[in-house]
Amino acid sequence: MGTLRANSIFRRGNGAIRLICVSSLCFLAGMAFQANHTHAQPVEAATGHLYQLMVYHAQPGKAPALKSIFQEVSRLQAKHGLRAVGYWVPQDDSPAWKDTFVYLVVHWDRPSAEANWKALHADPAFHPYREAAAALIQQKDGDFQVDEVYMRPTDYSQAK
Repeated sequence: MGTLRANSIFRRGNGAIRLICVSSLCFLAGMAFQANHTHAQPVEAATGHLYQLMVYHAQPGKAPALKSIFQEVSRLQAKHGLRAVGYWVPQDDSPAWKDTFVYLVVHWDRPSAEANWKALHADPAFHPYREAAAALIQQKDGDFQVDEVYMRPTDYSQAK
């Protein structure tokens, strides 16, 4: 009975239903064609890159101000070849991470990293940002509390 009803709808000349059916068929055919002719490629960093992780420990309650300074200084970093992968703030208020600001930079190699940092620090436009940030970062025995590590991807890492 369902088949008879469907046939009778098409015979009556119901153009809207015919249009929907034909459109749906064309859409499905297009999706099938696209699925067979496109292949997603995973995004990976180039082999041999060096990553630098920086964790800044801000004075209590000063992480938002530090984040704001880095938002502005990020343009200068890019100008001097310091390619930030991203900047992060903690999602929760756990005591160990509450007042931290984290970012990750990718370099071609250690010598280029050192040259790029040197160029940034020599840029007169950077000095006001550095001074403003210095007041926001915790210090211990005169040293800023910044955890820094250069890293290379493992052989099985997606970021090579």
